[in-house]
Parts: sequence; C-alpha cells; structure tokens
Amino acid sequence: MTASAPAARSGAVTAALAAAGIVASLMGTLMIPLVGELPELLHTSASSASWVITAPLLTGAVATPVFGRLGDLYGKRRLLLVCVALLVAGSVICALTSSLVPMVAGRAVQGVGMGVVPLGISTMRDVVAPERMGRSVAFMSSSLGIGGALGLPLSAAVVQNVDWHVLFWGSAAVSALIGLTVARCLPPVPPAAKGRFDIPGALGLATGLVCLLLAVSKGAEWGWTSATTGSLLAAAVVILLAWGWFELRTTHPLVDLRATVRRRVLLTNLASVLIGFAMFAQSLIAPRLLQLPTSLGYGLGQSMLAAGLWMVPTGLAMMAFSPLGARLSARSGPRTSLLTGALIVALGYALALPLMDSVLGIVIFSSVVSIGVAFAYGAMPAIIMSGVPRSETAAANGLNALMRSIGLSVSSAVTGVVLAQLSHTVGGYSVPTQDGFRVAALIGAAAALAAALLTLAIPRDAPAVTADRVPVDLGAGSHMERGNHRQDRAGRRHRPSDENTTADKGDFT
Repeated sequence: MTASAPAARSGAVTAALAAAGIVASLMGTLMIPLVGELPELLHTSASSASWVITAPLLTGAVATPVFGRLGDLYGKRRLLLVCVALLVAGSVICALTSSLVPMVAGRAVQGVGMGVVPLGISTMRDVVAPERMGRSVAFMSSSLGIGGALGLPLSAAVVQNVDWHVLFWGSAAVSALIGLTVARCLPPVPPAAKGRFDIPGALGLATGLVCLLLAVSKGAEWGWTSATTGSLLAAAVVILLAWGWFELRTTHPLVDLRATVRRRVLLTNLASVLIGFAMFAQSLIAPRLLQLPTSLGYGLGQSMLAAGLWMVPTGLAMMAFSPLGARLSARSGPRTSLLTGALIVALGYALALPLMDSVLGIVIFSSVVSIGVAFAYGAMPAIIMSGVPRSETAAANGLNALMRSIGLSVSSAVTGVVLAQLSHTVGGYSVPTQDGFRVAALIGAAAALAAALLTLAIPRDAPAVTADRVPVDLGAGSHMERGNHRQDRAGRRHRPSDENTTADKGDFT
C-alpha cells in the first residue's frame, strides 16, 4: 500500500460522512414547500399540521447529545449506522401514510437521525489523518447549511411535478445508499469511553429540552403569556436545574458538566447559540422576501421553486468557503476562524439593509451570511474537541449541536414575532412590512456581533486533556496514536510531554 493510502482513505471517509450530514439536513427542509398544503393533505387543522415541522426539531435536539454519549460508549460507527437506519425508517413511515399521527411519528424518527452530524464530526477525530482534519471537520459542519439550501428547491421541484410521497421514497432510497457507503468506507472505531449509559440523565435532559423547545417553538401560536407556554418554560427551568444537580453527582454522567463549564467550551457553546440564531434568521427573511408579490413595492414576486433555486448559491458558498476557513484555522487557530465567521455574518446582515430590494441583492447578502456561517461552523467543533478528553468527544459535539438547535428555535420564535408585529393587512392577509424585515436583519447582525464578542473571550491556547487517540488502522503510513506515545513518519516515538499533543492541537493545524 502506498504512503498516500491513508490520505485517500481519509478522503473517502470524509466524503461518506459529509454526504450523510447533507442527507440528514435535507430532512429539515423537506416539508417546507408543503407547509401551506399540509392541512388538506393530512385532513387536519393548520395548528395540528404544524407538528410535522416541530416534531423532528424536538427529537433531533434531544437525540444529538444522547447519541453522542452512546457513540462514546458503544462505538461511533455503530451509532452512525443506527442514525442512518432511523432516517430510512422515518422516511418509509411518512411515504406510506396520508394521516397526521403516522406522519408526525415518521418525522420524529427522522429527527432522531440528525445525530449523524455530531457523530460524524467526532468520528473524524479518530479516523481522519491529522493533516486533513481541519478541512474534513469544516466540510462536515457545513453540510448542515448545504443540505438545507439544496433541499428547498429540490423538494419544491418534486412537489410541483409528482406526488408528494415521492419526497419520502426518495429520501429513504438516498439514506439507504448513504448507510451502505458509510458501512463500507468507515473503519471500526473502538469505544472511547468506559462506564454505563446514564438513563436517568438522558430522560431528564429529554424532558427538560422538550418543555423548553416546545414553549419556544409554539409560544407564538399559543400566546407568549398563556398558561401553557408559561408552565412549559417554568417546568424546563426546574427540570434542567434538577438534571444539572444530578449530573454533577452521578459517577457516569450523560454530559460532563464540569468539562462544559470550562471557559473554552462554555463560551464556544454560547457563541454557537448566537451563530445558529443568525443563520436561521437569514433563512426566514430571504425566501419570504423573494416570494412576496411585487405589488407591495418591496416583494420580488418569485415562485416557490424560483425562490428555492435562488437560495442554492448560499449552500454552494458554504461548501466553497469551508476549506478556506480550515486553512485559516490551520494558520491562526480555530478561535480566529470563529471570530472571522461571526464578523462576516454581521457584514452580511449589514449588506441586507441596502440590498434587499432586488433578487441579486438577496442572493449576495444571503451568500455572505452563509460564508460567515461556514467559517464559524467549521471552527466550533475544533475548539470543542481541543477542550475535552477524547472519551467525551461525541457527547461534547452532541451538546454543541444542541446549542445550535436552541439558537435555531429561538431565532424562529424571535424573528416570527418581529415579522408578525411589524406587519400590515393586504388583501385580507397579514404581511410583514419592509421595516419588519430590516429589524429582523438588524437583530441577526446583533446576534453575530455578540458571538464575536464572546469569541474574543475564548482562551487562545488549548487546555490540556488527558485522553489518548483511539488507534484505527488506516493502512501504511498512518500515524495514529496508541497508549502514551506517538510514532511519527520516521519511526521515532515521543512522549506526550515532548510535544503539545494532549489537546490534539495537531488535529486542527
């Protein structure tokens, strides 16, 4: 086997995992073109039909930290294949029904499959050659935006030309193909952690998150001052505080809270909430402006399919610029990439103010925001993984993905309230005003700037952690670590004290 074999194997692994991430993120936008027609298609009310969109968001948020911990304990490859199998199963359930309850159940199962992304990122730390790590992690992280951007026009085209069930048969087939590819390309990875799975912790976190995200996602519909919304928020606070107390005292916690409150990890997770907020605000502003009628004076009169196609460049921008973000991380550190990304996102929203009155302007500002997200999303896992032991890599990435999901949910709620409050009635329908879109853009910019300020407080140097690299055979030329030593390409062995390997700094440089 040649010396280039490990690099080639790393490339195949990266491609397989990134494809899995793109397919998983496609599930999030799969039903957006059908939102207005769901009540008729499922023979139900509009409020009940909205659960088709809400269910995968809830289950995905809960599943990411849980599956991350399971991956650390029982093997990431195994859990990745479980997630892909759930994507297939959920798609088949949805494809076989035209009723509300089975559809919501299928969508919930699809949401659990979203654990593919954090599991894939943490797997790269174990199986991808260190010199390729930064680019691989950046590309995997950007798969969320790529899938979301490509999913809208794809699903719109399908819905306008064939039966809507074809969406789910297609997603089932593609997910199955991705599963076979992952099984073929990804080598077995020994579990990184020991101990037992924290069932009480998983149940407590799931309950608290469901209460929190349900209140945030449904608050506008139920009323922010309603008893239901207030009760859910209060329950979320009590349950999550009790969960935290329990996690600090159990022997094998679901989430090591002591590690998550380290300055490096905590500030990165908080910045992730804000970047997730800013990213999703753009996806609510741009498509809506594109589809509003030109008679309003600020609408751009695009069809659903055309609006989706105009959003494709945002996904392509993320794909194109994620390697550049990785190179910046290699030269200056992932903290610099996160800061740069947050500032680019803020710049994108600043451009939105003068450019949102044309289709080209919408594409430009949306693409700039997406470029910033590519830099930021590629840097976050690198910072997180440099601050936690290897035995907690998947769980830590799952928690970081959860923080992004919380940002998305809060963004949906806040942006929805802003656009609803700054609206007027046209033809019997409530339509956001142009000032409403401008205020929403300013809020997105403020979130990005706040993320930049948090990033400035992140320590420059990675703290030491004590876990070792999991040995995985990638063929001749592989230089994975084993035990307390590392063997370089010349065959020399070094103790960790001879080089700064404890935080796996080289993985991201």
